[in-house]
Amino acid sequence: MGRIALWAIRLFACFFLVISLFLAASGPSAAAPTGRELRQTPVVAAVAAVAPAVVNITSARTVERRGNRGPFFEDELFRQFLGQGGPAPRQQTQESLGSGVIIDGKAGLVLTNAHVIAGGTSIKARLQDGRVLSASLVGADPDFDVAVLHLDDGGDLPQAAMGDSADIMIGETAIAIGNPFGYTHTVTTGVISAVGRSLKHEGGAYADLIQTDTAINPGNSGGPLVNLAGQVIGINMAIQAGAEGIGFAIPINKARRVVAELMHGGRVTPAWLGVTGQDVDVRAARYFGLTRPKGMLVTEVAPGTPAEKAGLRPGDLVTAVGGTELDDKDQFRGALATSTVGEPLALTVRRGETELKLSAAPAAFDEREAAALAASRWGLTVGFGRGVAVSAVTPGSPAARLGLKPGDVLVQIGGEKLTSQAEFIRAVYVNRLNRTILVMIERGGRGYYARMGVE
Repeated sequence: MGRIALWAIRLFACFFLVISLFLAASGPSAAAPTGRELRQTPVVAAVAAVAPAVVNITSARTVERRGNRGPFFEDELFRQFLGQGGPAPRQQTQESLGSGVIIDGKAGLVLTNAHVIAGGTSIKARLQDGRVLSASLVGADPDFDVAVLHLDDGGDLPQAAMGDSADIMIGETAIAIGNPFGYTHTVTTGVISAVGRSLKHEGGAYADLIQTDTAINPGNSGGPLVNLAGQVIGINMAIQAGAEGIGFAIPINKARRVVAELMHGGRVTPAWLGVTGQDVDVRAARYFGLTRPKGMLVTEVAPGTPAEKAGLRPGDLVTAVGGTELDDKDQFRGALATSTVGEPLALTVRRGETELKLSAAPAAFDEREAAALAASRWGLTVGFGRGVAVSAVTPGSPAARLGLKPGDVLVQIGGEKLTSQAEFIRAVYVNRLNRTILVMIERGGRGYYARMGVE
């Protein structure tokens, strides 16, 4: 019996050992590595590659607000009538949240949207590792909605790999990483819905955008749109108001060109085609066979310009630029403002009842073009010294009819204040299609406003 009992014990021990080994092999500790490998999808790998270079941006600015002492004090007329200034203004700090991506770790450069840091006097960036660094503005261009920041005292920082937005495939997976509603380093996924889209806004349109159904929420602005290779292909920008699953990003190729110009000269050279035009009225719309007035009617094409080389003629009707359908000349101007010099731009044109597809590569609108256009369209020649001073006025021109004289100082043209040649160039560029322009002039130490009508 002793031998049988000993044999039974040994058999039981072996059985117990086999069962234990089986359970150990099939338990959580052994399954974890295999299960984790299965869950390491391309999305997970792409996020791991880019997320360390994504920053959450807080931009603060100080504003003055008056205390509320009743409705009368909310009206400036009543405050003046009562001879009281109302409650003393108090300063408040407003903060806006956004995102950005480090594009140069050694130099500490961050790419984001211009609207994320607009008006900010204090900018902070939080990295994925928890560090919070102060940031300074290197340059920004609101027309492209692109800004470049420098992170102070960051050392050698992680940076994201840049992709090629010209190689984007419709339907490929897109990943957004950002700071929506203050939730740091949030990841959402979707697909590329379309490219070459436009987004209309007050005063114009953003052209040549990436459309995606990846969830983009307030706070995502400025963050990267990433492909499955872990490369940044766009900078998240906006959503379509009132829609669901329609978001837009700036193609990274365009953003990098803007960054290069901001880093080199502090501003982006405006692009132009050398064409002037006007809005379409009902009569002209009927002539072109349109159901409603839309587009821009070409009134003048300057010799030797991209517009002339593309085949545009006075009397043509431009109905779309870069895929953006135009309602009026303001949208033409806005679409051109977000185009880059030398990059081919598709134009849809009606000539009589015939629709044409043309292509024009915008040229740089520099001091030479600004001077020529101001002289030909407004009859103005200016010099730069103590501000922007009128040096000559063409007889019979809009400037002459306004009463401008040599020696007058131009303080403002339209909404653009003038203190330098660069600001004059921008003022001419922005107001070149306007038929009525509000001008502020200084003469004899006194300033006054006047409207200049352009035929």
